[in-house]
Amino acid sequence: MAETPSTMLALGTPVPTFQLEDAVSGRIVSGTDYGGSRALLVMFICNHCPFVKHVVGELGRLGEDYLSRGVGIVAINSNDVRLYPQDGPERMKELADGEGWGFPFLLDDTQEVAKKFRAACTPDFFLFGSDGRLAYRGQLDDSRPRNGRPVTGRDLRAALDAVLEDRPVPEPQVPSVGCNIKWTPGNVPNYYG
Repeated sequence: MAETPSTMLALGTPVPTFQLEDAVSGRIVSGTDYGGSRALLVMFICNHCPFVKHVVGELGRLGEDYLSRGVGIVAINSNDVRLYPQDGPERMKELADGEGWGFPFLLDDTQEVAKKFRAACTPDFFLFGSDGRLAYRGQLDDSRPRNGRPVTGRDLRAALDAVLEDRPVPEPQVPSVGCNIKWTPGNVPNYYG
């Protein structure tokens, strides 16, 4: 299980534009749909990654705890579904329905949205404040598959609470770690350095 860290997109970056289809409802979801939200959480995830499987329950709990508080939440899958069919739209819908998610699970089949966010791994989290600027990018918490630490969402929850209370997000912001996004051959972005 190879570990890839988040690229840590610059704080203050405006929400990159996106317009993608929700694998559950079939509707098109755009970043502008969340313009009136108190915050917007964008999570890059997929079905098969062991790091995502490890935290999948907490992703649902985040939705349960923060959607009602005015936070917009979207999950995006940018993996190449031709090479990784287990991450295809049908399986995405099964996962979202099975977990009872109240937020959309979007397919980025061109991988252009992942590039705009400089997303590198699954899971990779980006939290934007009501001003539409990046306030947090980093790990959910310090739990990883096989490290024995409980999945609490501590880091991301602290960031969400700070943004909702107009306080500075706690430092340091630790990069998320997970499987690399499964890029289409010849489409790997240059930010991997």
